[in-house]
Amino acid sequence: MTRPLGRRSVLAGALGVAALPLVTACGGGTTGGGEPLRVAIAGRGAKENLDPHVAPQFVDQIRARACFDTLVGYTPEMTAVPRLAESWEVDATGTRWRIRLRRTRWHDGRPFTAADVLYSFRRIADPATTATAAQLYADVDVTASRAVSDTDVEVVLGNPNFLFPLSWGATGTEIVPQGTTSFANPVGTGPFRYVSFSPDAPARYRSYDGYWGGPPPSPELEIVPIADEQARLGALLSGQVACVYGLEPASGRRISDDGRVRLLAAADSNHQYLCLKVDRPPFSDPRLRDAVRYGIDRDALVRVVLLGRGRVGNDLRGRGAQYYDAGIPQVVRDVDRARSLVDAAGARGREVELLVSTLEPTFVPAARLITEQLAEIGLRATTRTVPASDYYGEVRRTGAAAATSGGRLPIPDYVGRKLVTSGTGNFTGWKDPEVDRLYTRAVSTTDEAARTQAFADVQRRLHEASGNIVWGVGDALSAISADLTGVPDAVPNTADWGRFDKAVLG
Repeated sequence: MTRPLGRRSVLAGALGVAALPLVTACGGGTTGGGEPLRVAIAGRGAKENLDPHVAPQFVDQIRARACFDTLVGYTPEMTAVPRLAESWEVDATGTRWRIRLRRTRWHDGRPFTAADVLYSFRRIADPATTATAAQLYADVDVTASRAVSDTDVEVVLGNPNFLFPLSWGATGTEIVPQGTTSFANPVGTGPFRYVSFSPDAPARYRSYDGYWGGPPPSPELEIVPIADEQARLGALLSGQVACVYGLEPASGRRISDDGRVRLLAAADSNHQYLCLKVDRPPFSDPRLRDAVRYGIDRDALVRVVLLGRGRVGNDLRGRGAQYYDAGIPQVVRDVDRARSLVDAAGARGREVELLVSTLEPTFVPAARLITEQLAEIGLRATTRTVPASDYYGEVRRTGAAAATSGGRLPIPDYVGRKLVTSGTGNFTGWKDPEVDRLYTRAVSTTDEAARTQAFADVQRRLHEASGNIVWGVGDALSAISADLTGVPDAVPNTADWGRFDKAVLG
């Protein structure tokens, strides 16, 4: 049972303001009979908003999933499963998709229709939106696409893409009502109706009895941003929240035998990066990129930072996903080779700035250990801590290297959104026109063997030259109250992750 949030509570202290009571469940749209549900996760500070198409971090995605929905979701293998889309088919050219939609209604009573889908696709593709998934929708012909009926939509592409349904479940692809220009009072088709929100403060929702998946058993949902990981854990242990995301491995170890809570650990879910900026010195020199690749001790990083809850990374993202190439040889530490590369580049003693943040609990301890390891090969790393509110924006703009992380993604999504030369979200600045050609080949063929080979070739090029050093793949750790049910141990970015439509206390 969750307790009221007091002014002197851990939670209120973490927020820096007095915590507010949950809304009273009144008015239409609420049938859940359980207790109000509170969920804590690291926030983005004053820059937060409720636009589901601009959802760069997990807190944004959890809020979007409460209120909105996507056409498809992802399985743990990163394949598409129906949500608002009941079925779909493509013509022989791979350029014309017919999508049959689920019959449901928006929170304000309007029917969900094909016009809403077309509007959402246009809005995502519009550069003015700065949508997270814009690159995946750039090829949609918004003029030729049309509503066949209220529940059937035909989407026309400029080029063949037989994997286009994967784009419908990507981060930031929620369907919004036609004509939506403001999200001050958002209306969705998701399991919870919007009640209130302000940046860096709780977002409150009330259960929606018209949800296509069935009325949520919890009458109210509150998503609470708490930047400090220990404060999040304290709020859980004291009964102030029932679920927390983003725990350190040490915290996972601490609560593993605590009967008040249950630890959730999704294996092979959290890719830990050291991103080297290949578009600027010093890592525009491939010798120094290789020096770092061979100079860091991945085993030690997994052992010390992840406390063994994970495995060494191989500079690739998507372990466990369809098209992931597990046959690429593992990078192993070779200090002598790394030192020789540093000397060949004339960089012994060179200072390298490494950006970190408290946004992810592993960033600071990983940077501390990496700094020691780089000193062994002749590089002098210094760290600069950046506020969580604009961490990834700062990573794009400045620095030579940065600690980042990411969940499992479909390989076609990862390549098509981040790695093609026109992609977004590539923090290293790496561009390779051959990747564009291979990606086009992969999505435009119906030959599954040819497609698999094309994605394998992309990953080999990424592995060798991109500056993306994935030193470890850890468990994604979260925890729930012992009396909370209906929250699965799900891999981030999958259909079941970050959803509370089946969650109930007691």
